[in-house]
Amino acid sequence: METTINFNDVIKNSFLNEFTFGNLSIIDVMLGLLTAFIAGGFIYFIYKMTYRGVLYSPSFNATLLVMTMITCLVIMTISTNVVLSLGMVGALSIVRFRTAIKDPFDVVFMFWAIAAGISSGAGLYFLTLFGAVVVGAVIFMLSRKKHTDTLYLLVIHYYEDGNDEVRRELQQLDYTLKSKIVRKDVVELTAELRLKIDNTAFMNRLNDIEEVRDVSLVQYNGDYAV
Repeated sequence: METTINFNDVIKNSFLNEFTFGNLSIIDVMLGLLTAFIAGGFIYFIYKMTYRGVLYSPSFNATLLVMTMITCLVIMTISTNVVLSLGMVGALSIVRFRTAIKDPFDVVFMFWAIAAGISSGAGLYFLTLFGAVVVGAVIFMLSRKKHTDTLYLLVIHYYEDGNDEVRRELQQLDYTLKSKIVRKDVVELTAELRLKIDNTAFMNRLNDIEEVRDVSLVQYNGDYAV
């Protein structure tokens, strides 16, 4: 009696039997989640200390911590079960995240949290913690660095009779005209300034002009006023 061997079935069964389920002890799970929690907590602390946006969001910061631990669980699942990993990749591919990112630097923290979760889930505990310290130190130093100059928006409301005096004062500044609106005899002028030091004495000189109604100065980072 001849036995017909189906090599496709042999290869399939061998693959599933050998690689479908890996060995992951409870100690590995606890170490991975603990490392992810420590790294996520460190990311939480750095984000809170270095945030320079308009409105700090505690919920977004807490999301970074939870995201690190969830990513760790995902990587553990992928590393122990090939079938589940393929299904998880398919499930995640249809997810659409539509949360608006107000500060571009928030994307850095999101990728940092995901990277920390991946490395901790893969069992690279030293890399996770050492990388968190290095990245956190770089972000902290960048946030504390004094820029040589800062962008500001100067908004002036004045009567048209004061055009010459206002222009004379502005010529002493490094400015770029952004807009000029004339409503009857009242002018609203918006200029972009670069100030190397916090010297706002020019605002007093502008305000002393009889035709000037008010002068406003707000910090500007290119996306929004602070």
